[in-house]
Parts: sequence; C-alpha cells; structure tokens
Amino acid sequence: MARYRPNPPPAREGLSASCVVVPPGDWATALDFFSWRFAFIERSEWAQRFAAGDVVDSEGAVLCSDTVLHKGQRLYYFRDVPEEPVIPFQEHILWQDEHLVVVDKPHFLPVIPSGKYVRETLLVRLGKTLNSSSLAPIHRIDRDTAGLVLFSLNPATRNAYAQLFRDHVVGKTYHAIARWNPDLPWPLQRHTRIAVGSHFMQQAEVEGVPNALTTIRPLQHNDSLALYELKPVNGQRHQLRVHMNALGLPILHDGIYPALTPEGSQDFEKPLQLLAHSIAFTDPLSGEARRFESQLRLRALDTLTPTP
Repeated sequence: MARYRPNPPPAREGLSASCVVVPPGDWATALDFFSWRFAFIERSEWAQRFAAGDVVDSEGAVLCSDTVLHKGQRLYYFRDVPEEPVIPFQEHILWQDEHLVVVDKPHFLPVIPSGKYVRETLLVRLGKTLNSSSLAPIHRIDRDTAGLVLFSLNPATRNAYAQLFRDHVVGKTYHAIARWNPDLPWPLQRHTRIAVGSHFMQQAEVEGVPNALTTIRPLQHNDSLALYELKPVNGQRHQLRVHMNALGLPILHDGIYPALTPEGSQDFEKPLQLLAHSIAFTDPLSGEARRFESQLRLRALDTLTPTP
C-alpha cells in the first residue's frame, strides 16, 4: 500500500497551516464540522475564515463554508494569530546550503512558537525570510540565550543531522559572564543529575545517576566578574544555568536562577549573559569537518576589564 504523503499549503508570512482529519460524523457542511471540532471558537469567526480563504484541502483548493466533507479528508487551516509583544532584536543567517541553515539568534527571541509568541519566534521569522514551510530546528537553546541555532531545510536529510545531537557528538561551546571565584579548582567539571525543581520553570541538581556533564573554565576576569567557557556534553534543560548556579556563580542577569522573577519584568537592557558561541561536527552527508562561530558579543564584556 502506498504511504500517504502530507501536502500542506505554502506558509503565509512564515506561519505554517495546521492540519485536521475529518472523522466519522454527520456534518452537513465544512462550517458545521469546524464549529464542532473547535467549539471554543465562535461559529461566526469560522465563517470569516472560510470567507478569507483560510481553509484548504490537501490539493490546495480553498473550501467554502458550505463545502460538503467526507470521512478521512485531510484539511489545512491557518490560525488567527493575535497581536504579540515585539522582540526588538534581529536574527542573522550565518551560513546556508540545501540542507542546513545556521543562524545567530538574539536574546529574548524564542526558537519555536510557544505561549504568547508565534510570529515573534526564530522559526516563523526564518520561514518568512526564506519563504520556506519545511524549516525545522535541529536543536534548541533557551529564549533567554543568544547564539547559534541550526535549522534543517530538507526533511529527507533532517534525521541525519538530528542524530548527531542524539549521539552527543556535536561540540558545543558557550560563553557566560558570572561572578569571579578564584578559590574554585579551575578548570573544573560539573557532573550531576538534573531534574525538575520546586517550580516547573526551574531545574535543580538532585541525587541519583548523573545525566549532565559540563566542563567550565575562566577565559578572563577582573576582581568581580569573569568570562567563562562552558562545554556541555549533554543537553538537559537549563543545564548550564543550573550548573553555574550550583557553583554559587549564577549567570549575570539570570531571571530564573537562583530566584524566579516574573516574565513581565524582563529588561531588554539586561539580557542573560549566556551565548551559544560555537558549534562543531562532522557533516554526516559530506564527511567534512564543520565549525561555526557566533558573531554576537555579550554586552557585559564592555565592563569586564581584565585584572593585570
């Protein structure tokens, strides 16, 4: 039996369409079905979406509100995205071929849609810039973190690159600014178990088999602050922030560690001083050694004058 291949419509302004499959049921029209399936949306709003051409079938034909549907039919619809806070910083594409896109992500910009952010995300912005609906991030970094993110352009080769991250054979280097402590045995390794903390927004070190390893060393410092190089082996959520905080060195301007602050209190003038600085791997398709380096710079470096 031939395998069904989804055929979504092209993205609109970087926004991909959502998909729904018609189940068995007795609906006279497409409007009746969508009003039933998404009962939390007013019927009048669905009528407006049909009139605007926001619902199409798998062949790309625009459906009318009175179109008759059949069981198993695959339909696509574009979401109504409300206004959202503008992130006043711009991403930059550093490198691109037919498989990969390497991007410098600014602080505060989420990688993928979540919560109140849809358009103001790296994925949607890039989809609009590149006019592509096949983009997908191969890995992610926190919204608060700036620096390198790799995206797949080609679904056929996506898994080959994703496997590199699953196998932990990608060399990732971060830069962070935090308090200087000359009494710690530099360089050092933090090898602990990280799990959900007391608040769902936070992670914490807990007892048990270690699942997170980070090598940390200072690159430069003055009497109060230091620039640290962090090399994580694993990819636990908030791993670098948790490890630095556990050392008594929370990253400068961290709004989650050690104390959780309200999201609305974010200060664009005080970004988290954490940067995904470089990434290196052997290309699984060509066998070439690849290394990319961020062109961004941590703002607090301007005040970090090395002590003679």
